[in-house]
Amino acid sequence: MNSYTVRTAQGVRGEIRVPGDKSISHRSIMFGSLARGITRVTGFLRGEDALCTLEAFRAMGIEIEDDGSSITIHGKGIHGLSEPTDVVDCGNSGTSMRLLTGLLAGQNFFSVLTGDKYLRARPMKRVVGPLSQMGAKIFGRAGGEKAPLAIQGSKLSGISYDSPVSSAQVKSAIMLAGLYADGETVVREPHLSRDHSERMLRYFGAELETFEGGVKVHGGVELTGRELMVPGDISSAAFFMVAALIVPGSELLIKGVGVNPTRTGIIDILKAMGGDLELTNPREESGEPVADILVRSSKLKAIEISGDVVPRAIDEFPVITVAAALAEGTTVISGAAELRVKETDRIAAMADNLRRAGVEVAETKDGMEITGVECLKACNADSFGDHRIAMSMMVAGLTAPGETLVSDVDCIATSFPGFRDLLMGVVKH
Repeated sequence: MNSYTVRTAQGVRGEIRVPGDKSISHRSIMFGSLARGITRVTGFLRGEDALCTLEAFRAMGIEIEDDGSSITIHGKGIHGLSEPTDVVDCGNSGTSMRLLTGLLAGQNFFSVLTGDKYLRARPMKRVVGPLSQMGAKIFGRAGGEKAPLAIQGSKLSGISYDSPVSSAQVKSAIMLAGLYADGETVVREPHLSRDHSERMLRYFGAELETFEGGVKVHGGVELTGRELMVPGDISSAAFFMVAALIVPGSELLIKGVGVNPTRTGIIDILKAMGGDLELTNPREESGEPVADILVRSSKLKAIEISGDVVPRAIDEFPVITVAAALAEGTTVISGAAELRVKETDRIAAMADNLRRAGVEVAETKDGMEITGVECLKACNADSFGDHRIAMSMMVAGLTAPGETLVSDVDCIATSFPGFRDLLMGVVKH
């Protein structure tokens, strides 16, 4: 079990690019494999999670080439997949497992999905339930709540589903099943979750309609291979945004970041806290909005975080809590119960780590209250096997006098291989 030591920084300065967006990388492999013809992907994130999706489609008979600069997918159409000869290992990736469950539900073969101990503990009934309503035959531990999941592909019918949670994984799983279902499939959610699936499916030629609060997918439509550029991941950029805001004397330019409106909650939250962030050079690539983000160190103030901004920043909350720990006043986070069922319980994990760093934190059922301090204390932090917890505590350590030790950091490779080197490249001591 490897650890990283982080020392106090005197500034975060320079110009960087973060790796490709994880959500879009997953979908590029999935939709490219289901499309007819060649799909060429540049900017693909070669993290463990996205590579699990890549290997899953190779196991289902799709030829995928990787020359180090681009991924070439030889798609066979929506009915071109073959039965895998072994159990499909999704590693730590909830996106792989939940989206594949929707996709595999409509195939004409049998498959089994599993993952590491963290993924096998995560809730799956949220996708198994609605897919079963469509006619899917899915079996798992705890009545279908936990992986491994065994899926006997079957004939599906479109449904109209009101999701109790705002989750792009749930929505996308149902949409993928909808590609194979008779008729139309409609998904509604309480707040709009990230819409990468809608944008990319439309880019590949699917028939779908978006409306306020949901999406409608028409089954049986073939997709066509495309050239696809994956923008930088705003969830990865978030660690550098917060680092540049909380370390005095910082100015950092993060180039080529995806700024999809369903993902920019982190920017809205940090600006509301008084953060100096500026979006420059806005453009569109492969149906996704992209910009450069200029960040300067700022004096932050506490705010209340709730409502529809929460699903738009759900993956960034670990590092948002670090910003809150150094903001003046008490930041109140609510409506974020989804954080309890991520790679770990992120509310409990960040509360534990911030207390070690000398911060007063009160947990609630669906959030936390964080009273900011002038300066964090150096501590021994625990990742709890969660990549975002590990990276967040490395950022926190940049402001603590002395050395902060973050344990169990191998998990960072799931989403951001090379994070430490990129961070240390812009940190000034």
